[in-house]
Amino acid sequence: MAIKDTPEEWRVTATTTPFRGNKTSVRSDDVVMPDGSVVSRDYQVHPGSVAVLALDEQDRVVVLRQYRHPVRQKLWEIPAGLLDVPGENPLRAAQRELYEEAHVKAEEWNVLTDLYTTPGGCDEAVRIFLARGLSAADGDRFEVSEEEADMELDRVPLADLARGVLAGDLHNTCLVAGVLSVLAARTGDGLDALRPADAPWPARPFEA
Repeated sequence: MAIKDTPEEWRVTATTTPFRGNKTSVRSDDVVMPDGSVVSRDYQVHPGSVAVLALDEQDRVVVLRQYRHPVRQKLWEIPAGLLDVPGENPLRAAQRELYEEAHVKAEEWNVLTDLYTTPGGCDEAVRIFLARGLSAADGDRFEVSEEEADMELDRVPLADLARGVLAGDLHNTCLVAGVLSVLAARTGDGLDALRPADAPWPARPFEA
């Protein structure tokens, strides 16, 4: 039997949205359980995100250090951003984020992994891309603001990041999943066997 997540939707008898923010909201659903009882489930509604593990020829990863207020920490992360427009092509969004946050472009793109960040309390879906063949982007750097104005940029060896993940020193979801996925891919069929950059994404269908 294949180990694979499958679509399923239990019946909802009522829905309210007690909070709406700039990019996300909170929804409360009354959901019918298998025994017929009805329980309330609250969760964050999220537009979805993309992230980029950009790997250079020296086996270093482009990383950013950024303040994250909810956890009161500065986290090392890979470039990432929201899918601001419904149906937005995730590859184009990822290319934009790599340019804006790191001023880097890439020649080779693959889907590294797809994940739900916190499926028990949020419907955020993230597609992480592997970008290779890196070079400096053309033109002026993107002007940053707010938390991004304090952001640090670096390139760190993949092996060092893996050690940091396993030591409990690095915690960002996309960095952790991206780093471990690259290592897993290398020990499996290799990076060139990863899905193409335009592979279907049922969690966030997109336009070609």
